[in-house]
Amino acid sequence: MSKTLGDGTWRAGYRSAPLHHQLSLPGSKSLTNRELVLSALATGPSILRSPLHARDTHLMVEALRALGATITEGNPGPFGPDLHITPIPENCPNPPTLDCGLAGTVMRFVPPLSLVIPGSLSFDGDAGARLRPMATTLDALGQLGVEVDATLDGFLPFTLTNTGAIHGRVVSIDASASSQFVSGLLLVGARLPGGLRIEHQGDSLPSLPHIDMTLHCLRGRGVAAEMVSPGIWEVAAGAIAGVEVAIEPDLSNAAPFLSAALITGGSVSISGWPETTTQVGGLVPELLENWGASITRAPGVVTVEGGDGIAGGRELPGVDLDLSHAGELAPTLVALAALSPASSQFRGIGHLRGHETDRLKALVSNIKALWGSASETSDGIVVAPAELHPGLWKAFDDHRMATSGALLGLAIPGVEVDDIACTSKTLPEFPALWDELLSSPER
Repeated sequence: MSKTLGDGTWRAGYRSAPLHHQLSLPGSKSLTNRELVLSALATGPSILRSPLHARDTHLMVEALRALGATITEGNPGPFGPDLHITPIPENCPNPPTLDCGLAGTVMRFVPPLSLVIPGSLSFDGDAGARLRPMATTLDALGQLGVEVDATLDGFLPFTLTNTGAIHGRVVSIDASASSQFVSGLLLVGARLPGGLRIEHQGDSLPSLPHIDMTLHCLRGRGVAAEMVSPGIWEVAAGAIAGVEVAIEPDLSNAAPFLSAALITGGSVSISGWPETTTQVGGLVPELLENWGASITRAPGVVTVEGGDGIAGGRELPGVDLDLSHAGELAPTLVALAALSPASSQFRGIGHLRGHETDRLKALVSNIKALWGSASETSDGIVVAPAELHPGLWKAFDDHRMATSGALLGLAIPGVEVDDIACTSKTLPEFPALWDELLSSPER
């Protein structure tokens, strides 16, 4: 079992016995926050069934409430109640500074609402949020007629003012640092008089599946939205319908749990797995096949079989993966690669330097702190074989760094995570769910 120590660190639980465990997970943060924004912009009320209740979604709820949306709780569920949303009224208030916390979806999805809300809106967030790039959003809003007053060039805090002079329907942006810049503009595009056309001018665009998710959410509310050619998206002007929508479980949060089977041996199953999904986390099972996992699917359930696992003497192979489409899964997969006796390379994830923390630097630092061998490249990480030892794994206020430390603790007795509480960003139940995994009966 894991254990919180006297200094506040969390000793990750070690397990050498094969698993045979099934669990369910709370709703997707990405879907919950997209549907919250669309519900606030809709022509009528909406209901979100099984939404995520975590810090990122709480910040979004509070920001939209501050703008005049009514958001109340409905039927209870295993991970929290449904949400009932009445849209932002026409005479919405200009609230005090809106708190983005460390939530990329809040800092990239809420500022574009200034295009349809008269007056001034101010934004700020955690200290770490002031290091996350925002220049692309600010540039796009400026192109469309919003006045931008930024204390720091391209970063939080800033104030946006809609004086009624919104103009144009085409923006040219460089979204190389995050697909959220595109999604934030797409979500509000239908409310603009002529709709919106977004033209990406950068050399690369990470996490395209997240943009596909946004388009899917828009079309589910009757909005005509599509990628008309690579790097160009159009949203037609029109009503955003109020709907009742069930939020899928967060499949990216499934990554450390499913990966556990490769370490301990045995199997881990996730229930509630959708038949089809736009979530990047839907790729977790097939990515784990690169390390020799066997995948089985049944209606609503996906299972990863790890064979004997590392605990049973199985060696994980080295991998060479381009994760440009699935960067948020990189912390879990890099941690897994650190347990292999062969070298691995991860490419296409340079944009992770601008996430909750500089994830490339944090991963390399943490692996070295456990006597491992890892190094940064221009767009990724190389992990070389080395025997890992117990030590402190730093979370850097990043939920995915914290869960990656927990995963390594399964294989290495004595790994300690300095801040497991930061998993409350997207999965407050993580410590309890991890302990259930650790204490599950042997296969």
